[in-house]
Amino acid sequence: MNSFTGYFRGIFNGLRSLLQGLGVTGKYFFKPGTTVTQQYPDNRKDLKMFDMFKGEVIMPHNDKNEHKCTGCGICEINCPNGSIEIISATIVNEDGRKQRIIDKHIYHLGMCTFCGLCIKACPSKAIEFGQEFEHAVFDRRKLTKVLNQPGSKIMKGVE
Repeated sequence: MNSFTGYFRGIFNGLRSLLQGLGVTGKYFFKPGTTVTQQYPDNRKDLKMFDMFKGEVIMPHNDKNEHKCTGCGICEINCPNGSIEIISATIVNEDGRKQRIIDKHIYHLGMCTFCGLCIKACPSKAIEFGQEFEHAVFDRRKLTKVLNQPGSKIMKGVE
């Protein structure tokens, strides 16, 4: 008798789960203005990806051409396949102290698996995922990018 009720309980739970799923689908199907599907490439000009989208890695700069990267190399160490390479230099700042700065922050997009370990590990939050996703090229060398802009400096107060 116990297996008999368990059998029908399983059928009932399965039907309940099916109806819940159909309810969610029906809400998006019959309610106007709740579209989730992007009509790419027709809406390429006004396409906005979700906040959790993982595009290429970028290094934001402010309007003074300053960034937050200290050149510590933690992102390079945490990258599982070596798609980040940091070339740093040491300078003497205004206070007379030696300071490490980045000469080039090289990102090999063709090797990146978009795991996000570099972004999570960055102590100064200098790199983040961007919204760009169209990277079809004939030459793989075009997928190697320098993230810091020419002539950029570290922001004041970031160390």
